[in-house]
Amino acid sequence: MAGTMKAFVMRRIGEVGVIAKPIPADPGPNDAIIKTRTALICTSDVHTVKGAIGERTDQTLGHEACGIVDRVGSAVTLFKPGDRIVVNAITPCYKCHNCQRGFTSQCGQPLGGWKFANIKDGSFAEYFHVNDADANLTMIPEDVSDEAACYTTDMMSTGFKGAENADIVLGGTAVVFGMGPVGQMAAVGARLLGAGLVIAVDKVPRRLELAKEYGADVVINYGEKDPVEEIMKLTNGDGVDSAMEAVGAQIPLENCIKVTRPGGTISNIGYHGEGEYLNIPRAEWGVGMAEKTIKTLLCPGGSERMTRLLRLIENGRVDPTKMTSHHFSFDDVEKAFWMMDTKEDNMFKPVIHFE
Repeated sequence: MAGTMKAFVMRRIGEVGVIAKPIPADPGPNDAIIKTRTALICTSDVHTVKGAIGERTDQTLGHEACGIVDRVGSAVTLFKPGDRIVVNAITPCYKCHNCQRGFTSQCGQPLGGWKFANIKDGSFAEYFHVNDADANLTMIPEDVSDEAACYTTDMMSTGFKGAENADIVLGGTAVVFGMGPVGQMAAVGARLLGAGLVIAVDKVPRRLELAKEYGADVVINYGEKDPVEEIMKLTNGDGVDSAMEAVGAQIPLENCIKVTRPGGTISNIGYHGEGEYLNIPRAEWGVGMAEKTIKTLLCPGGSERMTRLLRLIENGRVDPTKMTSHHFSFDDVEKAFWMMDTKEDNMFKPVIHFE
């Protein structure tokens, strides 16, 4: 297909803009071209523009989108032009050594499953390319909106995987530090997996209110109380079975280790976009011998996982659209992006509409 399209790009570190780019050429035999309908802006996009993954020049941003199949390659059998689909932020090849070993998010190299706006152009454009379409595209059920479906691409997949990695104990105790969109979904995931006590920690009142709506049993405002002291009181001095870090910062990670009981699990969900090292509190780590497991993750992709996440929406287990705070047309995407950076007007999660 000839012609140009509008794309929202990282021009260089610290600078973004909307530019004209060629519409993606015909897909390879296994791939697809998607006409974008709806997308979400992620704080990870802000980290990228600030240099977290290095310099990028005129690379299209975005990794949370759904749309209509425009074209498919000759070997694609499960999808056709006109299908309404959603695609995860992570699009593995499913062929390389890391994929075959079961670490699909690390496709080919560390973080290599994260292709959009990292290894190649992302989805903040009128059209975008998806590799290995049969494995990475997912049909959206008729009664699931585009807006809701977009949340499965990262916020739900990442937050729920954070809870899965936390080894939630049926009837056990769990805490989430940081109640942004991923933290909210981690709290939902903990509850769905059977935690008997879910604690949410943040200092923004609206985030704590939303955490209650999503099923947190106790919320702690760390601007008013010491969260470590409060969590230890709530657990009779034992600590929690599972702690999730959903901020990407030093202090919440330390606090996760401090409040996790021996034999418990710390699940790091946060994107640590600054600094060279992270420190571990030695004493609370049991000088390295307290049998506290630290797990890391990059959300898993693939049509099987996406189908499951969509099923949770379809059957009323979770309504991710409660997290939407703003709506913008694609013409105003740059304004939305910088508001996401500053959190102006209580920005939480903005939806970008292409049509």
